[in-house]
Formats: sequence, C-alpha cells, structure tokens
Amino acid sequence: MNEMMEKQQLDAIRQQIDAVDEEIQARINKRAALAQEVARIKLASGDDALFYRPEREADVLRTVKERNQGPLDGEEMARLFREIMSACLALEKPMSIAFLGPDGTFTQAAALKHFGHSVTTTPFNSIGDVFREIESGSCDYGVVPVENSTEGVISHTLDMFLNSPLVICGEVVLRIHHNLLCSPGYDWKQAETIYSHQQSLGQCRHWLDQNLPHAEQIPYPSNAEAARHVAESGKDVAIASSEAATIYQLDTATPNIEDEPGNTTRFLVIGKQQAAPSSQNKTSLLLSTKNEAGGLHRLLAPLAEQGISMSRIESRPSRRGVWDYVFFVDICGHIDDPQVAEALKILETEAGMCKVLGSYPVAVL
Repeated sequence: MNEMMEKQQLDAIRQQIDAVDEEIQARINKRAALAQEVARIKLASGDDALFYRPEREADVLRTVKERNQGPLDGEEMARLFREIMSACLALEKPMSIAFLGPDGTFTQAAALKHFGHSVTTTPFNSIGDVFREIESGSCDYGVVPVENSTEGVISHTLDMFLNSPLVICGEVVLRIHHNLLCSPGYDWKQAETIYSHQQSLGQCRHWLDQNLPHAEQIPYPSNAEAARHVAESGKDVAIASSEAATIYQLDTATPNIEDEPGNTTRFLVIGKQQAAPSSQNKTSLLLSTKNEAGGLHRLLAPLAEQGISMSRIESRPSRRGVWDYVFFVDICGHIDDPQVAEALKILETEAGMCKVLGSYPVAVL
C-alpha cells in the first residue's frame, strides 16, 4: 500500500514537472521570436547594427540574480539564463569568438562562460593573432587572459594594447583548476618531463616540487597544446584542464594540483565597439608620465580628486626609450560618468599619453 501511494505521489509530481517543462519551452521560444523581431528592426537600420550589447546582457544577468528566490541559487540561475540569451542572440547574428588555442584552453572556457555555448569559438596560436583576427574583421570578438591571482599579469596582453585600436568591452573571471594529465596506463610518477604554460607551472610550483622534484619543466604556449603533445608522445605529463583531458583522451592522474585554492584568472573581452554604460562599470586606461619628478603622482591625483576608486595599476616598459614606462590602470566607473569624464579631461593635459582602453561591465558570472 505504501509503495502504491508513493508511486501515485511521484506520478502526480512528474506530471506537474512535464507541464512546467512544456510551459518553459513555450516561453523560451517566445523569447527567441522576440529576439528575431529585434534583429529585423536592427537590420532595417543599416549594415552597422550592433547585435551584441554587453551592457544590456550584464544588467539582465544581474537582475536575474537579484530577483531569484530559490531553491536554485542566483549564480546557477544566471548561468541558465546566460545559455538562453546565447541561443537567442545566435538567431539574431551568429558570432565567432577568437581565443588563445588550441581547443581545451582556459581561455576557451572563459569565452564560453561569457558568451554561452551558441557562439563559434575559433582557436589561434598567439594573443597577437587573436588581436589581428578581430582587427581584420575575421572574428567578431576575442577573449585573452590578462592576470592571474597567483602569478600576476600576462605581459603580452598588456603590450598588445600599446598599438591596437581594439577596446575592452567585457571581462571574465574564471576559477582555475589544474590537473596532472597523462596517457592511459602511463605511470605519472616516472615522468621525466612536465609540459604546461609557464603561468600554470608557477601556479603548481609547490605541488610539483613535492611530487615530481626531478622532472624537467618545459613551458608550452598553452596548456591545451601541452596536453596534445603528451597525447601524441604517449609519455611524460602535462598540466591542463579537465576539458583538455577529454578532448585529447588523457587520464587525470591527479586533479586540482594548484597551490592556491582560490586560484583565478581574469580574461578580457576585446572588440571594435565601446560598450555603453551598465549598472556597474569598470574603465581601463593606458597612461604614461612626463619624464619629470612627481609625474606618477600627477597621474593619480585627478582620480583621487574626483573620488574615483582605482582597482589596479601595472607598469610596463614603453619600448620607446630606456627607463620609459607606461601604466595600465583600472578604475571604477564609465567614461560617460561625469566624474570619470572630468578626470580624463585633466589627464589629457597632465599625462604624456592617456588612452582609454575601454569602459565595460564588471563581470557578473
């Protein structure tokens, strides 16, 4: 009798679930139809219509998290909406996203986290290639790594902005898990060589010293490329993502070997169009000082005077002269904000160079 009652109760709940599923499917298709209508209106306005609006998407996802009442948490609900929005945008305009390849890199994972899985991700061999493909119009946007919580900035990304006309239109923060990968059946403890990106080797330094102290560490352009090399050679080990293990059919000898539990990497979304203001914004600047005493102080003073918070500053050689430096600065706010606009007006006279790299929404997911 109890089993019969339980079955009846479960059947009743499952019928409700089926009804809800049908309603969800109808609502998603209604949203998709509205997206198609948006596309028709935009196309009628001209060939230069913008379909991807990072500020709009960021605010939609923030609203999803704020109004969510559970039992799913806000982050999980926003991820579901991210994929719905991605599918709807693909109906308006399919997008190609360049990333630092090959397939299976953390940069590809960041691209899919930001744009959803309805875009086409296209791998390239270097950060410079990603910039060039977007500049040429071969890809719509690109995703490049810029800094890691353990190892600091990725210098080549910052250097590319010195001469590129592209702007930053978004950011992605990705929790990084490093895995020790090897060919099926291989005894990883006998490995003589470890392959991975230089940043990943640094992020796993303590674990490697403890567990593979005699193995030579060979830097590779990307973790995924290191995984592919190990798959082809059948020996030694690589440090890479679980996605790379699946793609290149490798075993995960040991998961999560990063030294810092909170290891994260920040990525930048780059494109040709400046993002409009959202509810929470960040602006990245490229500044250089005049070669005189107190130059750096004069760069930062206008920000402080306008009450603008600075979240990061990084110096890099300008390549224009010995001991000549430029500064990459992140501040809170958008270039359309009055305080930011006033600070930039002053910086244009005080700085040797003042280049806005982009104003963009603060990462939501």
